[in-house]
Parts: sequence; structure tokens; C-alpha cells
Amino acid sequence: LTRCSRGASGRPLLFKSKQVPVAYFIALPAATGLASYTSSAMVLGRSVSFISAMILGARLLGSGAFTMAPRAVRPSGVGHFGAFSRVGGVRLSAADTTDGAGSAESAAVGEAGGGDAPRMRVRQIQDSDASQVVGKEVYLKGWVRTLRAQKSLAFIEVNDGSSRQGLQAVVDASSCPSFDAVSTLSTGAAVSVRGVVVESPGKGQKYELSARVVELVGACPDDYPLQKKRHSLEFLRTIAHLRPRTNTIAAVARVRSVLAFATHEFFQGEGFSYLQSPLITASDCEGAGEMFRVTTLPANIKELPLTEDKSSIDFKEDFFGKAAYLTVSGQLSGETYACALGDIYTFGPTFRAENSQTTRHLAEFHMIEPEMAFCDLDGAMNNAEEYVKFAVRRALEKCADDLKFFNDFYDKTLLDRLSRLRDEPFKRLEYKEAVKLLQAEIAKDPTKWQYPEVNFGTDLATEHERWLSETWAGGRCCFVYNYPRTIKAFYMRDNADGGGEGGTEGTVAACDLLVPGIGELIGGSQREERYDVLVEKMEEFGLDPKDYWWYLDLRKYGSVPHAGYGLGFERLVCYVTATDNIRDAIAFPRFPGNAEF
Repeated sequence: LTRCSRGASGRPLLFKSKQVPVAYFIALPAATGLASYTSSAMVLGRSVSFISAMILGARLLGSGAFTMAPRAVRPSGVGHFGAFSRVGGVRLSAADTTDGAGSAESAAVGEAGGGDAPRMRVRQIQDSDASQVVGKEVYLKGWVRTLRAQKSLAFIEVNDGSSRQGLQAVVDASSCPSFDAVSTLSTGAAVSVRGVVVESPGKGQKYELSARVVELVGACPDDYPLQKKRHSLEFLRTIAHLRPRTNTIAAVARVRSVLAFATHEFFQGEGFSYLQSPLITASDCEGAGEMFRVTTLPANIKELPLTEDKSSIDFKEDFFGKAAYLTVSGQLSGETYACALGDIYTFGPTFRAENSQTTRHLAEFHMIEPEMAFCDLDGAMNNAEEYVKFAVRRALEKCADDLKFFNDFYDKTLLDRLSRLRDEPFKRLEYKEAVKLLQAEIAKDPTKWQYPEVNFGTDLATEHERWLSETWAGGRCCFVYNYPRTIKAFYMRDNADGGGEGGTEGTVAACDLLVPGIGELIGGSQREERYDVLVEKMEEFGLDPKDYWWYLDLRKYGSVPHAGYGLGFERLVCYVTATDNIRDAIAFPRFPGNAEF
């Protein structure tokens, strides 16, 4: 054999036989028996058939050109050979390589890279019973969090990102020939440690690693900005490429991952189809005009194409033949598929060019937007409640340690809030009743309120929403529904209420879900399915029905009542992790004046 290697992922690569230069084989994990091995041989040459490969494979096995033995497949991520070079389920001894140099190289890599010891993640070790891991030789790979080194003894806390807590590796010079490598380590350095898992006598940790081999994988100089001290979240935003290595941001990322998976798990379990809606659109779903333009027109003003009257840019000359934007919502696309598949959901990035520097807004964020055919507003609220409860339940089940960290260091009421959300039904309140409650409360002392003017038609502010959920609802989530039509989008279905307060203003079948500590988490509605009514509303809102001809076709061909909602995913992450600033709930926040990293 001339070469046998693995890629960075640890997956088997191809190896080549000298006897047949055009034949390449890939050996797959196989059970015992000649037929299993020969059927695993695959030819990738132009002139050698698969049958020839099977025959050749049998001859090579029979002649002893190389030896094969069934082996357990190494866990993914272990990217080195051991004392025996292996490809999948095949073991190749060092003596079977082409020359002495190759053998020496394989042996050296094997000593440094893992031998027969599997790599285990910190969380995997911590969550295992003693009978499963104690006495087992494993590889631990990660980054040094803390290091205490003495003359012949060292303690290294290694964290690999799988858990908030790291695993301590105890390095004793008498049992670790590579003890000198400890002197090359520092906080932040990448390290590989091979050792035996033992029960720890230390307080607050179940296991530790008795190190046999320590290897520096990537050095970390003294100017590493994340030394062992507490850093402000404001400072960490300036080094967003390194902040995932901190306890707080890493915990947020793990919880976010679980919430994202729970989203797909819930909707797939309910029979919804996942739709990838377009990011580039010519439609302003919200009608607010706060959209990022997408264009390939020249940046030089003198070269811009103009309309005949020279009054504006001629976007007919642009890439799409019209003005195009980054989407603010996947809802309109979602409705088209809901009116064919029944129930769908979208989950992807959306964009809003809102010049806001608040802790609740981002220019790029993610929306979860289900659309349900043959559904009304009550059905949408029921589904939204079930989804939020499901996602929080999964976070409590799978992120207990991270949530305890947030409860201990950021919000002492977090676990209680999440448990109540999971267990208690959401309350529901009509908008007009919410206005009356707020008016009565504000009248007691208007000076306590930033926005004391609340009337029918007022777009409720965050302080109003939080009072309703935290005080009126007693710390429970609550839906406010049937909003004035003048403060909601054109696509929301008009209620047959003959007008609102005083009979002067109608309402729409819309709802907002308000949660303690956040305010609005979800906005939803029953969609206007009546063709004539929708055309009138588009004109009323200053929209050209011709731009939405395809959307109107849904009301023209087999129209059905349907409803949906949108949930800002980053706001959900903030709520579950007690994160005050939404810029800490996403990997690389985009907001006015900032597009770093």
C-alpha cells in the first residue's frame, strides 16, 4: 500500500494498491467473512469493473497482501491512526505499509493521535454511569480553561464545549512520559489528553482523567483576551469570534441549539411540512417599508440608470428587473404552500432595516412562522401555546446544567418561570379589555409610566405588555387578541364586530403572546381569505394589488380560512436563558452601525 490516511473529519479516505494503479478501494465496516469484505471493495477507475474489484479483493485477501480484521468503528471526530492503521472496519499493521519511512510515520501518528482509545466528549463522560467509564482509556480534546502546575504534578481543566463544566486531567510525571508538554500549555491552548477515567476525590466533580499522554495541539500566547476572570457582556461583543469560549455565551449557544431542534421536532411531530422560503423578495409583507435593498446596479451615481423623467432609479435595469429586497417575513410564501399542503412552517433568517439601538431589536434575526389551512385565530393561539410549552420543556430536560447557571448568576426566578410556563395554561384577554385595565392602573400614578397615554388604537409599548403578563396575569403568559385594524397589517382578517370602541374603528382577528420579562414574543392572526375584502385593504394601505397578484390568486382559486403566527427566535432564546440584550442571543449580531465578523 502506498498511502493510507484519514481526513480531518476522521472519516476513511481511499487507499491505493501498487499492483493495480487504476484501482482504488474503500474499505467499509464489515462483519466477519470473506464475502463481507469483498463486497465492501469499490472501484473508482475508468477501466476496472466492480466485478474485477471483487475478484481482486478476494485475491489480495487470499495472498496476504494485507491483513484485515473486523474492528469497532472509531467514534467520528477522531482523526488519527493508532498502533495499527485503520480504514473503517479494516486494520492495517505498520508492517504492511510500503516502506520503513511510512511505517515510522504511521507509528508516530498513532502514538500521538489515539491508538485504540476512543475520543469522548466531556458531557458524555459526565453523564455516564461509573460502570460505563471508570477504568476506560479515552482521549479528551478541547481547550485549557485553568492550569495548575507543580514540579511533578499538574491539574488541567479541559473544556470541549459540550458542557459548561470541564473535566480535570491529573498529570503525574511518574506515569506520564510527556509531562514536559505541560510547560507549553496556557489558558486557551488547544490540547489532546489520553488517559484513564477515574472517580474524582475532588468536590463537585464525578470523574477526572488520569493522564498518560499530553499533547499541545494549538498554542495560545499571553495576549489571549479571555483570561480567568469575569468579563462584561459589552466587552465580549467586541470579540464575538472568541466569546463562545466563555461560560455565558457557550451556554446560550447550547440552549439555542436545543430550542432550534425542538422547533423542528414539534412541528414535524404535528404533521407540518418544513418550507424554505426565499430570502430575496419584491413584496413588503409588513407594509412598513423598513427593508434592505438588494441590487447589482453600479455604485457610481453617474452610472445609475434613470427613468425617462429622470426622477428616480430605473430598477427595470437591475438584476431582477424590479426593485428587490431582503425579506422581513416568510409568511406570504408560507401561505401559498399551506393552501396546498395544509400545514407548513418556515424557520430562517429575516431582515429589517429599522434604525433601532434597543436591547430588543436586530437587523438580522430568525423567525419561526407556521401557517395552517382550515384554521382560525383560536386554532393559531392553541398551536402557539403548545409549541412554546414544548420548546421550553425540551430546554428544561436537556439543558438543566446551563439553565441552573443562568438561574444562579442572572435571574434567580428563571427556573420557576420556565416551570410555570410549562405547567400552567396561558391566559387570554381582548385588546379592548387590556386597554381598560391599563387605563385604570396608569391612573393610580401616571408618573411611573414612560407612555401613560393609552387609548383604543394605541400600539401597546413593552412596559404595557410586561405589566399585563407580569402583574395582571400573575407572572403567566397571556394572549391579547382582536386588535384595532389600523395598527395591524393588511393581510389580517377583519372581524365582523361592526367597529371597535365607540363603533368608530373595527378590529382584526390578530393576537400577540406576551411573556413575563420580555413582552411580545409572538404575533399572529387569521389571514384575510376574502378576495374583494383583501383587494380593498391593499388599496387602503397604499399597496398595489398588481404586485401581489399571486397572493390574490390564493383567494381566487379554492380559498380557505387559514391562520398563522410568527415567533422571533432570538426573543425566545432571551426568555429561556434570562438574557437581557438580544445581541447576546445570536452568534454575530447585526444592528445599525455594526456588521463586524
